[in-house]
Amino acid sequence: MRSIWNGSISFGLVTIPVKTYSATDRTSSVSFVRIHEKDGAQIQYRKICELDGEEVPNEEVGKGYQAPGDDTIVPITDDDLSRLPMPTAKTLSILSFTDPDEIDPLQMDKAYYLGPNGAAATKPYALLREALEDHRKVAIGKVAMRGRESLAMLRAHDGALVMHTLLWPDQIRPVTGVAPDDVELRENELTLAETLMDSLGELDPAELHDDYREAVEELVAAKLEGEPVAPAASGTSGAQVIDLTAALEKSVRAARGGGEADAEAESASVTPIRGRKTAKRGEAERGAAKKSGTAAKKSTEKTAPAAAKKAPAKKAAAAPKAAGGRAKGTSTARKTASAGTSQKSTASKSTASKSATKKATAKKTAAKQTAAKKTGKRSSA
Repeated sequence: MRSIWNGSISFGLVTIPVKTYSATDRTSSVSFVRIHEKDGAQIQYRKICELDGEEVPNEEVGKGYQAPGDDTIVPITDDDLSRLPMPTAKTLSILSFTDPDEIDPLQMDKAYYLGPNGAAATKPYALLREALEDHRKVAIGKVAMRGRESLAMLRAHDGALVMHTLLWPDQIRPVTGVAPDDVELRENELTLAETLMDSLGELDPAELHDDYREAVEELVAAKLEGEPVAPAASGTSGAQVIDLTAALEKSVRAARGGGEADAEAESASVTPIRGRKTAKRGEAERGAAKKSGTAAKKSTEKTAPAAAKKAPAKKAAAAPKAAGGRAKGTSTARKTASAGTSQKSTASKSTASKSATKKATAKKTAAKQTAAKKTGKRSSA
């Protein structure tokens, strides 16, 4: 990594020589060059003087200052700038230490890594870094880089010191006219929004990448190989959900993994939240709907008794039939049972008469035998 600026950190009476390195790399982002569409040649930009119309070489290009709203340009040389009183030239002068939450992210401009410049700077460098980490503070100061002075914030990060150049307070535009006024939010909407925030989980920086840059690289590769370029699939569908609560509920289900298919099949676009006036009109419409619902309920209650009267009559008419069916079934069963009983009684009577006849015949036979014996005795005598 190449150093882009050498200076020092002024910490009370302690001076820490440092080297500055750019902490960000914008070369990986997608950038295009301008070409002539007719022949594909790249277009060059030349420095042309407005007075004579001739091209100006780089060694003849200088600095000038033009006040806002004034057409006058005042030439400024490097010698003029070197004589200006700038105590922060080549030095980051620390003014105070504060909590990181006190710094508005809107003020952050560019980020730089600071490393110790020389062996003598190693110990004070490590001391300042450890003090910032243990105290959980950031240092605020001023620094002059590349011909201008700016605010700077110094913090410890991943074992190193990081310097963020900050915009001056008057460089932050006011937010007047940006945010909407008189917005009415319901409690369940806030609850769903907080649930969605908790359901999304933590962010893994390793999974973040530039999808647009990859798509451009694939497009360029396809053009170089002469392959047809496939059209990109549309990420939105025609379905819309205008209810904020429904959109939040679907988002929560998709974040939890239970409604991913629903979320992919139906994209939710939310309409702006209604204000107080719109909410009042909505309440009036809901009141009218309630009134119409009450009238419908009353008419239903009036017609219900007549229907209820008819229904018992039908039930009563159907009851005798059912009862008659049960009575017929019962009488048939009784007849069958009585028939079976009479058959059993007839069978028992016939069996009894047969046994009585056998007994009577046996008695007659015995009587005859006795009478014959008596007659034989008499004749022998």
